[in-house]
Formats: sequence, C-alpha cells, structure tokens
Amino acid sequence: MADLSIQTSSKNKKWLLMIGAACFAACSILSGVLAGAVQVTVPDIINILAGKVFHLQLYDGEQSTEIIIWEIRFSRVLLAFFVGASLSLAGAAFQGLLQNPLADPYTIGVSSGASLGAVIIIFFQIQLTFLGHFTLPVIAVLFGMITLLIVFALTQLASGKLTNETIILAGIIVSSFISAFISLLIALVPREDISQILYWIMGSVSMRGWGHVQLISPFFVIGALIILYHYRELNNLALGEQSAQFAGMNVKRKKTIILIAASILTGSAVAVSGAISFVGLVIPHLVRLLAGPNHRHVLPLSMLIGGGYLVLADLLARSIISPKELPIGVITALIGSPIFTFLLVKNRRQKHG
Repeated sequence: MADLSIQTSSKNKKWLLMIGAACFAACSILSGVLAGAVQVTVPDIINILAGKVFHLQLYDGEQSTEIIIWEIRFSRVLLAFFVGASLSLAGAAFQGLLQNPLADPYTIGVSSGASLGAVIIIFFQIQLTFLGHFTLPVIAVLFGMITLLIVFALTQLASGKLTNETIILAGIIVSSFISAFISLLIALVPREDISQILYWIMGSVSMRGWGHVQLISPFFVIGALIILYHYRELNNLALGEQSAQFAGMNVKRKKTIILIAASILTGSAVAVSGAISFVGLVIPHLVRLLAGPNHRHVLPLSMLIGGGYLVLADLLARSIISPKELPIGVITALIGSPIFTFLLVKNRRQKHG
C-alpha cells in the first residue's frame, strides 16, 4: 500500500512538472511578445495572434501594431523557442546516449561542424538551385553529420571501439580544429563584412522573421519526434550498452538514429541563429535534478524549459542595453557558465562524500 502511494505521488509530481514547464514556456513566449517600445495589452496580443492563426479579424486597432506583433515580435520569439528547444533536446539526447554530463552539441563537435557549413555558405554567398532558401540549414545539418562521422572515425582509430569518453575527447579536438578554420575564414573576409559573421557566430535571433521559422520548423519536428520516440532506448543505454544488448536492443543502429536526429536539431538551430552555447549543456542537468533520470520526462521537459529559457535570454539580450542588442550567445554563456560550474562542483561533492 505504501509503495502504491509513493508511485502515485511520484506520478503526480511528474505531471505537475510537465504542466509547470508548459506554463513556463507559455509565459516566456507571452513576455517576449509583450516587451518592446510599442506597448500592447495582453488581450490585444491574443486577438492579433488568434486572428492570424485562424484567419479571423479579431483585432480592430492600428495595422502597424498588428505588423509589429505578428511579423517582428512573435516570429522572433517563436524562432528563439525552437532554437532553445532544439539545443536542449539534442543536449539531453547526447548526455543520455553517451552517459556523460559533459556531452552536448558543442563538446561533441556537431555544433562546430554546423557552424563551419553555415559560415562557408555565408562567406561564398552560395545558394543551391534545388534547395533554394533551404541551402543554409541543409548544408549546416550535413556538415554537422560529417563532423560526427569524423569524430566517430577518430574514436575508432584511437580506441578500436566507440567508447563514450573517447568520443568526448575526439569531439573537443575536432571542435578546436574547426574553430581555427572558421577564424581563418574570418581573417579572409573583407573588413566591412567581419561584423556580420562575428555577430552570427556569437549567436542571435535578431533581424529574423517567418522565413527563418519556416526553415527550422521541419528539421525541428523530424528531429524532436525521433528523439522523443526513442526515450526507452535512452533509458536502456543509461544502464550501459551491454545491458541494452541483453534487453534485445540493436545498440549500434539505435545510437546511430539518435545521433542523426540530435545532429538534425543542432544543425538547423545553428543555421538560423548561429552558435549559442551552454543551453544544451545546462538545461538537461537542471531537468534531471527536478525530474530524475527517466528520459520519458527528461526529454519533453528539456524541450519546453530550454525553449522558454532561450526566449527569456533573448528578451534580456535586447533589453539590457536597449536600444542596442547583445548577442544572445553572450547572455547564455554568462548565465550558463556559473550555473554549470555550481552543478558540477555539487555533483562531485555528492559523489565523493
């Protein structure tokens, strides 16, 4: 009877966390849309957004206000949410897959590879005819996957098998090399174009619109569905690859699928926003502290909280020195670095007594 009561209490706690995360995401989005030089009431915002979504005329105010809310603020906030959700979900998948709290899109090298692909497209002004506007995200995703393959090849060469520790080390090595190559490209860029690429590398969702939302949306949906569907496999892998094999799981195939899905999320996020650090590293850690290790809860919570977190980080980036804006990557690094340091020290102290 006591066990049943504990299970019920735990289940209720998980549902409350899920509802809380959804409310946090919704409030973050609303805060992001509300903030700005033009003051708009919450009912007007709801009427504008509902009218646009359902093709109804619910707002009878000035058309310029409607354009500001829908075309500028809401598209930017939605893009920030997708980017934050993508990076957090990819980070949770990498950490669960590799059983390493330091694993995230950046330490694995996927983000650096995607950044290189995007910088090359921007540097050479390339647009492939058969891809059109999807050239940048597709190339970024491909470069992210190629980087992952290189990391795997180096790991295999170094240890003879895909050990998790060696994957992390190989990822850091490859990331360092790619960063040096990106710096070389920046050195070759004409002086007037340097600020544009540097600002993109530091991460930003400013001056973005519905076109960027449309670019990331299909990649986000595909990558998120694949990872969310494989929560059982991530739980099995958390017990060790040998245990997962004994449970009847095709470890190599499932690891490949999850890594590809995480690369899709990372590559598309980097393509539309640039390099934004610490989101995929810190958010899954915080979620595991709240919800425990079960990926059935860790994955959706990471997605909701990560998305809401990046919306608030973007709000801070455009408010702190208004009317100028800071790169959002600067904000996430300033917030994420001390939080991650605290979590790391706390975990080490708990382990060593």
